Amino acid sequence: MASQSKKVIYAALAGNLGIAVAKFVAAAWTGSSAMLSEGVHSLVDTGNQGLLLYGLKRSAHPPDRAHPLGYGRELYFWAFIVALLIFSLGAGVSIYEGITHILYPQKIENPLITYLVLGVSVLFEGTSWWIALKEFRKDKAPGSYVDAVLESKDPTVFTVLFEDSAALVGLLIAFVGIFAAQLFDMPELDGVASIGIGLVLAFVAVILARESKGLLIGEAAAPELQRAILDIADRDPAVDHANGVLTVHLAPRQVVANLSVEFVDALPASEIELAVERIEAEIKASHPEVTSLFVKPQRAGTYRERRKAILAG
Repeated sequence: MASQSKKVIYAALAGNLGIAVAKFVAAAWTGSSAMLSEGVHSLVDTGNQGLLLYGLKRSAHPPDRAHPLGYGRELYFWAFIVALLIFSLGAGVSIYEGITHILYPQKIENPLITYLVLGVSVLFEGTSWWIALKEFRKDKAPGSYVDAVLESKDPTVFTVLFEDSAALVGLLIAFVGIFAAQLFDMPELDGVASIGIGLVLAFVAVILARESKGLLIGEAAAPELQRAILDIADRDPAVDHANGVLTVHLAPRQVVANLSVEFVDALPASEIELAVERIEAEIKASHPEVTSLFVKPQRAGTYRERRKAILAG
């Protein structure tokens, strides 16, 4: 899974870096505000992909004394930082540049250069977008793409997918703005396009920040994994009843599970210890993403009362 995420990020990183240079050259040559905004957008995206790669690397660090459950949530932290950068740098600079260009319009020189750069950008961004979409589809459950994003625990893939989608929309807005500025001899329209690009980036940034925040706070594992954990516990001969399980994702493939179990009455402590070892071994063998498992012996009635109190609160 990590290798797939890195594949998506490397593809986006390579494309955005080349596109950013081309856009800045075109902006300096032609004086286009929309092209300058697109250059800032691509540069921010390039930096964002670097942060996501850093987050992936940090999240893979093994547990230590300071962080006994590992560093998995570093990936979610850096994904949240990426969303903030898209909003502050990408959207903020684009909107500021657009307002400035409307107040102080500048006619676009050599517009053919901008069209060539936009065409090349669409090719690179489209390729990166298609790679991200294919990787996203691999783990997508049946249902809408909106539900898939809400349920996804890997922010790297959907962040790149959203960034590339915003980039393609931004390129279309830039083309329309530059073309309209030429057609109607109104350079202010180039600035309007820049503001439009900024608003698209702000919208995407808000969505990414919302999803990254949820992952950073802690989201439960998929219901299928929770049921599988309970089924394994219920099958053990020492278990009278598996009450329930509390799960939290630390990273896309790192889950902490707290399992409440009622053991058979009058079972000696040594047998309970052996049962816990069996349950833990089978769960981790069947679901290696469960990196930490805590088994709590508890009567079903006590579990239900505490569960009811939590839900009521």
